Amino acid sequence: MRDCTETPDNEYKNWLKALKQKVMSTQLKAAVQVNSTLLAFYWELAEEIVFRQASSQWGDGFLKQLSKDMMSEFPEIKGFSLSNIKYSRQWYLFYSDEAIKSQQLVGQLIQIPWGHNLKIVSKCRSVAEALYYVQNTLEYGWSRNVLAHQIESGLWQREGAVPSNFSATLPAVQSDLAQQTLKGPYVFDFLTLTKSYSERGLRGEL
Repeated sequence: MRDCTETPDNEYKNWLKALKQKVMSTQLKAAVQVNSTLLAFYWELAEEIVFRQASSQWGDGFLKQLSKDMMSEFPEIKGFSLSNIKYSRQWYLFYSDEAIKSQQLVGQLIQIPWGHNLKIVSKCRSVAEALYYVQNTLEYGWSRNVLAHQIESGLWQREGAVPSNFSATLPAVQSDLAQQTLKGPYVFDFLTLTKSYSERGLRGEL
């Protein structure tokens, strides 16, 4: 019998190519899922912060204490830094009025990496402009640098396009967006378990 590992024929080569593509696609699906879960958490956290600040005497000062306490419990997660907690609040407030009108909005925002979201919020002046760049980032697989360039060059102002319905498909595996999603530092930090976690704790028995 011919050893296909030494002399692979075209059928084996094609199967191997498809298998590699499937592995990368599976990796991307997992990364996108974790990214979406992380960003949904950021949204909920910011929503609770805004609610508590509005309904109590808590000012911005408590954010420093919150960051300190969360980083003490989860020291390897950068997402609980004071600056990132403030960014989460800013992100939520930017879209919150529109989110009340559209239940799909949050689902659209959490499809792209956190760094892309922060770049959009910091550079765009309106929700309509921001959503335009969210959609185009997904459609064309823009890296964060390309996204920043498109915003700074005024692509939205030139095209004046209104965002259509967002696609639920994954970005192309070879796109810059896919690679940045796979390597997102906040995603990896979020999955890190501290040394204090035990097997019993992972089973929810604490």
